[in-house]
Amino acid sequence: MTTSHPAWPWPAFIAHRGGGRLAPENTLVAMRTGVAHGFQMAEYDVKLSQDGVLFLLHDDRIDRTSDGQGLASELDWKTIAQYDFGAWHSPDFAGEPAPTLLSVARYTQARRMHSNIEIKPTTGCDHDTGIAVARAAAQLWAGAALPPLLSSFSETSLEAARTAAPDLPRALLIEGPVPSDWRAKQTGLGCIGLNIDVRHADPAVVRDILDQGATLAVWTVNDAERARELLSWGCQAVFTDALDSVRPRAPRLNP
Repeated sequence: MTTSHPAWPWPAFIAHRGGGRLAPENTLVAMRTGVAHGFQMAEYDVKLSQDGVLFLLHDDRIDRTSDGQGLASELDWKTIAQYDFGAWHSPDFAGEPAPTLLSVARYTQARRMHSNIEIKPTTGCDHDTGIAVARAAAQLWAGAALPPLLSSFSETSLEAARTAAPDLPRALLIEGPVPSDWRAKQTGLGCIGLNIDVRHADPAVVRDILDQGATLAVWTVNDAERARELLSWGCQAVFTDALDSVRPRAPRLNP
């Protein structure tokens, strides 16, 4: 396949939610796990607590990944901080707390690990979360060798992020098939490209996106041969949960 190659300054392998399947998602121990497996970039989800603290969490509620219960937007940080966000994964991680964006920014930069920050608003908090994440990221990564890539499924969050920190790069996350109007959405939001579902990444889709000058990263790629194929087509990066097999310098996988 012949494609154009829009600029992608970040690594080609991205640890999904920090540590993939090997650690409790969206925690500092997940980031450490990613580093230990040779990853130089992590993706993680950030949302707002009731009192405006930015912290890592994927779901609207804390129930699945902690021993607490409740909607993230209705809990203050003091309450969230008391819960265990590691034991659900395995006993080895019992006692792991939810981290703030501040703590993750400090850790990842200290380890020269780059970031894809997914703006993950609790339902109905899209605008405020987009503003808060972008402002914080601009401040926390000021002077960094590479800025974080902000991404979101929420167009409202991406628009808010552009207003708050227009110089930070952003990508539109696509769930399901890539829509025919993807280019209008991407350019309208000022995004550099798309992050798409591996189940809908085929040669025609990849060619269309790259030939129109957009960046392209694919989630969530847990098979080494599939990762090799996507990278050979020109995709700039793959997100993976399989940190032990789809990773930099993995046996039989040479991007």
